Amino acid sequence: MNEVKRIRILLRSTYRGRAWHGPAVREVLEGVTASEAAARPIAGSHSIWELVLHMTYWRRVVAEALVGGPIDEHPPAELDWPTIVSDRPEAWEQALEDLEASQKALVQRVKAFDEARLMENVADREFSFYFVLHGIVQHDIYHAGQIALLKKA
Repeated sequence: MNEVKRIRILLRSTYRGRAWHGPAVREVLEGVTASEAAARPIAGSHSIWELVLHMTYWRRVVAEALVGGPIDEHPPAELDWPTIVSDRPEAWEQALEDLEASQKALVQRVKAFDEARLMENVADREFSFYFVLHGIVQHDIYHAGQIALLKKA
C-alpha cells in the first residue's frame, strides 16, 4: 500500500469512523442540534458550529493546495473562523453538508495526487504535501476532541 492510500484511509477514518483514537468527526457531530451547535457552554471557546465552519475552510484550503493553490500562513479571521450568519436549523444542516462536501473533495484530490510529489513543498511554503496532509488529519482529531468536550459542557 502506498502512502497516498494510507493518507486517504486516515482521512476517512478520522472523519467517518473506525478511528483508533475515539469518535470520528461525523460520529461526534451525530445528533447535535442547531441550538447546541451555536451554544458557547465554555466561556471564550468557539462553538461547535464555528469549529465545523473552520474545519470546512481548512479542508478546502488543503484540497486547493493539492492542485497548486496557496496556503495563507495568516488567513483573514472571517475565513479561518467564519461567523455564523443564522442559527436556524436549515443553516446548521447546510454547514454539515458543506463539511461533507469538503471532505469528499479533499479525498478525491488526495486520490488523484501523485505519490512522487508528497515530499515537494506546498506552493511557496517551507513544508511538504506529506506534512500538510497529515496535518489536516491531526486537525480533525484535535477539533473532534473539542467538539466532544463542548457536547459534555
